[in-house]
Amino acid sequence: MRYPEVPRDDTVETIHGEAVADPYRWLEDGDSARTRAFIEAQNAFAEPFLAALPARAAFRERLTALLEAPTRGCPWVRGGRVFAWHSDGQNQPLLVTADTIDGLDGTGDAAPRVLLDPNALSADGTVAVTMASVSADGALLAYGTADGGSDWRTIRIRDVATGDDLADEIPWTKWNHAVWLPDVGGRPAFSYWAYDAPGGDALTDEMGAGRLMRHVVGTPVADDAVLVSRPEQPRLFARHWPRDDDWFVLSTDTGSSSGNDLAVRRHDEGADALRQLVTGHEQEWSAIGIHDGSLYAVTDDAAARYRLAAFDLATGAERTVVPEHPQDVLLDAALTASGLVLEYSHDASHRMQLASFEGELGDAVPLGDGVSITASEASARSSTVLVATQSFVDRGTRHVVEVEGGRLLAHRTLPTPGPGAPAAATHRIRTASSDGEIVPAFLVRPADDPGDGPRPTLMWGYGGFNIPMNPGFRAVLAAWVAAGGVLVVPNLRGGGEFGSEWHKGGTKERKQQVFDDLFAIAEHLIATGVTSPAQLALHGRSNGGLLAGAALTQRPELWAAVLPGVGVLDMLRYHRFTIGWAWASDYGDPDEAEAFSYLRAYSPLHSVRQGVAYPPTLITTGDHDDRVVPAHSFKFAAELQRAQSAAGPGGGADAPVLLSVDTRAGHGMGKPKDAAALEFADQLAFAAHHTGLVVAAAPEAVDELAAEVGA
Repeated sequence: MRYPEVPRDDTVETIHGEAVADPYRWLEDGDSARTRAFIEAQNAFAEPFLAALPARAAFRERLTALLEAPTRGCPWVRGGRVFAWHSDGQNQPLLVTADTIDGLDGTGDAAPRVLLDPNALSADGTVAVTMASVSADGALLAYGTADGGSDWRTIRIRDVATGDDLADEIPWTKWNHAVWLPDVGGRPAFSYWAYDAPGGDALTDEMGAGRLMRHVVGTPVADDAVLVSRPEQPRLFARHWPRDDDWFVLSTDTGSSSGNDLAVRRHDEGADALRQLVTGHEQEWSAIGIHDGSLYAVTDDAAARYRLAAFDLATGAERTVVPEHPQDVLLDAALTASGLVLEYSHDASHRMQLASFEGELGDAVPLGDGVSITASEASARSSTVLVATQSFVDRGTRHVVEVEGGRLLAHRTLPTPGPGAPAAATHRIRTASSDGEIVPAFLVRPADDPGDGPRPTLMWGYGGFNIPMNPGFRAVLAAWVAAGGVLVVPNLRGGGEFGSEWHKGGTKERKQQVFDDLFAIAEHLIATGVTSPAQLALHGRSNGGLLAGAALTQRPELWAAVLPGVGVLDMLRYHRFTIGWAWASDYGDPDEAEAFSYLRAYSPLHSVRQGVAYPPTLITTGDHDDRVVPAHSFKFAAELQRAQSAAGPGGGADAPVLLSVDTRAGHGMGKPKDAAALEFADQLAFAAHHTGLVVAAAPEAVDELAAEVGA
């Protein structure tokens, strides 16, 4: 197997006294002719292998059916109008509006009206709407568009009544949604997070200091007021949330810690009137709303599984409203007109419970077992709560809940068009990790799998940034189960399934524990006969791509195939690009000697060993990824191919290391469905081929296929 020639140079950097070779650093320049040639050569090398995969066409059709099946997002209400994201197979979902909730599905007095069609913004569907915020009176929509998968967005304003865009256009914004403020001089206004226009490469250059701005609709962007600017703290993020007619609530975080601060002032007070409620950026404080002079916030302060607190805005005094649960994690809370809605994680699945403003617990909301809450909408002006749930095989159920304080008055679900979920059985498995801690995982089997012998199995992992791996629907995972494969989703340290201590237990110097948790689950699957090393594939994206890369380099014998997607793979330079420095909260800062030591120990790029036989590997990325820049994947692929070539005939040299680069895609957000189907099909076909999963040919009719796999 002759991989494309990738030139190596003599670049060496001395970091904390250690000489670190970086022979592929030239690949960090994504626009250079040499890097473009590298991408073309890698794609040309990978395509024949991918085209020859027996299940590629079958998975492409299965995934097309999954992705094109109708979807209905959780509705939200503003000014008496209802809004939601709907898709009937388009590359990008449509934002629709109606007079009533039932009207969204055409069952009310009038059919829904399309307010925004992202598919009309570009010929190839690669311009996506990545933010949409409707004013409190329902009159205006602020929406952000991103091109080619970039995180950069441009904000525009649309008149909801006419569907026409106004002249306002705000470029070079990121991260924050527009949050509407009280009118200024009779004109609507909102806050947003902005940066200076990049002076170099907008897709790779490290982000400088941003600022929180206020735009008054109908006025020049050049006249926008600065709400928060702290250039002496270039790594500060600030957001104003939640919206309130009287109070401005400011949350700030540094990106290098997992906590945030809170400050408040009245809207009619100057910026210097901000009063700090929380300082130090040590704990998390998620403000949810204001009621009767108190600001409610979910926090892990003195509560690893979180509690609901309230600040008296007159005095700043803080009290506990809902104490920490003895087992479950308080994920979120919201105010209604008469009480509270609490969202909990119970053994990595979600449940919802009502409560009074004083924290007296009330009725449970019947959302079903083994589900995750993917969105919810509650308002301090309404007694209606809207909720969306998913499972590993259910692509979405919408709930309409009527409440009065802690009492549940009524509950119903809205119809979802298209076929229902396929039959599958989900179990929980548990095993001890390297430190004795019990680590659980979801095990999903097709309904017709008797479980009487090892089967081709796909593990999907993440383990970072306090993000939980709940029973959510992902087309790539559902397609694997529908094709007869076993799916395993572990709840690793670093994630948010079991509270802040579980998260912190997989961060910084403890990051290796995340990988050890993964190895423990994999070994448990093999020991209990669920699968074997010859039938076990590993897939992960972003921080999950780091997980896959570390697992590949540390325990190559465990895997039949590994699929790192848009992964963080160079742990010594991740902080040099775009927003990478903000990940130091989980990884640590490699500019610090202590952090460099443990990052160097597991950095996938620096852990590749020459002559080791690595399993078949498919690395995927997008050349417009300005979150995890593609140089991570480029350098890792080049180094891994070099090592694989040195493994010799009959060893790793017989196992392909492929790099597939999407040349009109970013980190994944807003990716067109047809492009996603191609990427996912390659990944699943690669995993199927190397784990021995035989996939039946796709039916001729997509409708029949959708019915078979449950879309």
